[in-house]
Amino acid sequence: MGTTSVLPRRLRDAFRLAADAGFDGVEIMVTSDPETRDPRVISALTERYGMPVLSIHAPVLVLTAFVYGLDPHVKLERSIELAQQVGASTVVVHPPFRWQVLAARRFEASVRSLEDRHGVTVAVENMFPVTVRGRDREAYAPSWNPGDLAVDALTLDFSHAALAGVSALDLAQQWGERLRHVHLCDGSSTEPNDRVFDEHLLPGRGAQPVGEVLRLLADRDFDGAVVAEINTRSCGADDDARVELLRETVRFAREHTAARATVLSRDDRFAPARSTAG
Repeated sequence: MGTTSVLPRRLRDAFRLAADAGFDGVEIMVTSDPETRDPRVISALTERYGMPVLSIHAPVLVLTAFVYGLDPHVKLERSIELAQQVGASTVVVHPPFRWQVLAARRFEASVRSLEDRHGVTVAVENMFPVTVRGRDREAYAPSWNPGDLAVDALTLDFSHAALAGVSALDLAQQWGERLRHVHLCDGSSTEPNDRVFDEHLLPGRGAQPVGEVLRLLADRDFDGAVVAEINTRSCGADDDARVELLRETVRFAREHTAARATVLSRDDRFAPARSTAG
């Protein structure tokens, strides 16, 4: 199992906290923080804390619009190159924004060509509609659901499923063997028109069928990564409290996967093993 990030904590804290909480590795989100894209820094932290990097999250958030340039194809390729340099086998990416018309047209071909060239799995993550003036707007092309894309690998995020008003179990069943990567968290809804915000609750504390999905994956002999992406901002500077939340997440994941899948955490804006904010 792995973790992602720990804002306001930095990359080094993410590795330390992931090790303290008993994770197997980390996922790093590439951000404006130079350390998140420096293979020398990352490799040194891996050696120091015994935390391998299992996946890289490409800089596809609005806040990282200028990281690795503006071309989505280049951003993805540079993320894949970083993954190769630090030994990660998977890169997570979002579907293109609808206003990125050219990128949207070439996205599927881009993912396939880069996978073939570099031998790294590119797992496209489910997103959610955006509400503008009380109405849902599709911000992603062709939709927030990457199952609509002709790609081989998908990432399931439970909090994003909640925001989309769908059950993550339905997505997991629809996607079948294409589900290759998991962002472990929870959300307070499984129904349309019942959204709040991107919560990233601890698994089991929301309404999403998180345990059912993990058991489904265990029955499939899932060999991908389960990355904890939980919101620990409420802990503030109290890392002891943060580690307890992370340990609870590890216990939940291992209980429902029977230790048959690799559970890691992304060092992104939430849990302590990712290196970004997003």
